[in-house]
Amino acid sequence: MLKLIECPRDAMQGISTFIETEKKIEYINLLLKAGFDTIDAGSFVSAKAIPQMQDSAKVFEALDMSNTKSKLLAIVANERGAADAAAFANISYLGFPFSISETFQQRNTNSSIEQSLGRVAEIQNICVKHNKEMVVYISMAFGNPYQEEWNADLAIHWCNKLAALGIKTLALSDTIGVSNPENIQYLFSNLIPALPQVEFGAHLHSTPQTATEKIAAAYQAGCRRFDSAIHGLGGCPMAMDDLTGNLATETLLNYFAQEKIETRLQSNIMDEAYRLAWSVFPTH
Repeated sequence: MLKLIECPRDAMQGISTFIETEKKIEYINLLLKAGFDTIDAGSFVSAKAIPQMQDSAKVFEALDMSNTKSKLLAIVANERGAADAAAFANISYLGFPFSISETFQQRNTNSSIEQSLGRVAEIQNICVKHNKEMVVYISMAFGNPYQEEWNADLAIHWCNKLAALGIKTLALSDTIGVSNPENIQYLFSNLIPALPQVEFGAHLHSTPQTATEKIAAAYQAGCRRFDSAIHGLGGCPMAMDDLTGNLATETLLNYFAQEKIETRLQSNIMDEAYRLAWSVFPTH
């Protein structure tokens, strides 16, 4: 079954101008009506590190879940953030960025890869205790800009390690937009049959010119979970100075429409969300 995850949190987090809390709530409440499987709506991380997300608790408190089948996801970077997120009844998923780059793991969560593996285990325990599910994002899954060792089999190694901890959802993340159809196809086609108990997702950052071929490679290799952001806004502010934008939701939906794959999204709500996004994201 196809699962589409809309990521306003990822679209917002790198914007230096603070977006009013009320605007965030209005936008996410609209997205909740569109029919996405999940909305990545905020994060419980250091306000110093990601100032844009300092109001996530207020946002989650105000979201209207009365007329939606969508679930909410919050990003966390440590046990404290996980405990804060787990206290919200309307949050179903806690997402953790686990990088296979030592440099990026330190930049993103101020911990080593081995330390982060321990954090995953602790956050997984918090999830089990509070009836949440954990989503681990494999950052730098498709390449490394820091001159460190990288190969696809290294990503597979860490996916196996995380699956052994009981993680049921792993999202392969192209943090800086370096993936290509060949390594996307290799990773998904090797991991999906090897770990049938795990749901694998694609969190791809991409230029518009190469996005469709990346989507096609992931889908044809068996991936059925895709993250995206309307207008391709955002990217990871902890990765590099020049952000590569998120995969655009419009591009993703165009691919599925061309392939006659049903998404079950409400087109009228999506049209409204496309328009509203331009006022929510004033710096773009």
